Amino acid sequence: MPTSSVIKTRADKFLIDFVHALSESAKSISFSSPITHVYNPLEYAREAHLQYLQKYANPGAEVILLGMNPGPWGMAQTGVPFGEVGFVRDWLGISAEIGQPVDVHPKRPIAGFDCERSEVSGKRLWGWAKESFVRPKQFFKRYFVANYCPLVFMESSGKNFTPDKLPVATRTRLFEACDESLRQLVNHIRPRYVVGVGVFAEKRAQTALKEVDVSIGRILHPSPASPLANRDWAGSIKKQLTAYGLSTSRS
Repeated sequence: MPTSSVIKTRADKFLIDFVHALSESAKSISFSSPITHVYNPLEYAREAHLQYLQKYANPGAEVILLGMNPGPWGMAQTGVPFGEVGFVRDWLGISAEIGQPVDVHPKRPIAGFDCERSEVSGKRLWGWAKESFVRPKQFFKRYFVANYCPLVFMESSGKNFTPDKLPVATRTRLFEACDESLRQLVNHIRPRYVVGVGVFAEKRAQTALKEVDVSIGRILHPSPASPLANRDWAGSIKKQLTAYGLSTSRS
């Protein structure tokens, strides 16, 4: 999919090539039953994703917060990790025309920035960032948010299918591409920590970055399926990040 993003610097070129390479690698993999639909927001929401990277993937951030893969009402709609529409548009200042996946599941429509559903995980994560750092510039001086896998998987019912449940051969091929992409991102940003948002992301970071000089950690996932996250997710992750010696406010 063509993009209107302008290449102004070497960093811009890296980010555009980075997105293209991961997207092409993911597209080359075939997925079988029970998966019936695969969404690739790096394709149909590429412009918004590139806006996010070009504005905020700045070398020097101390931490990469790493999620698993896009949620149906977050990055699948906006192209931004944990990308709840209101926060992406109004706090991050990102908006773009969003296209459509090749094959749309009737229960998982893509409305882009017109989506009226709220991604709870994204609302919690970006809500914490806004409350703690007030301005995106202050947050992204210290943090960057990424996803390990760029694809959304669905079964015929519309049920979400997570990448850890893929057959071994398919999973191995996909994870090789995602591992390489994560290493490139870490090399670009040069963080002190990569913190998995949940167990899966932590384990993938440990595998992908075992030969990279970076510390690996984990915070509680903000999913509404987690009883702990439903109690006080922001309070819990502040304690976890503080235990790693990481800042949880703009001061």
